[in-house]
Amino acid sequence: MMNKEEKSRAISRLKRIEGQIRGIQKMVEEDRYCIDILSQTASIVSALKGVEDQIMQQHLNTCVTDAMRSDDNDLRNEKINEVMTVLSKFRKHG
Repeated sequence: MMNKEEKSRAISRLKRIEGQIRGIQKMVEEDRYCIDILSQTASIVSALKGVEDQIMQQHLNTCVTDAMRSDDNDLRNEKINEVMTVLSKFRKHG
């Protein structure tokens, strides 16, 4: 779970991304140059990856760390499998 500061940072980043997406919509409506639009979409993808990184780091520092410190082997294995599944998805889409 994210603390208040981390949550605020994530929401702020997502709101900026939302604004960038609206900007791209306007660019498409105005028939702007395709390369300019693609440049903006690349910026959004990069910004989303930054949010992913922030949330993954928070997850590793809290939920996964707590599970690793736990005496519950099932919980530890569950968190390891969870992280491996997410990493596998990132590699497929990367």
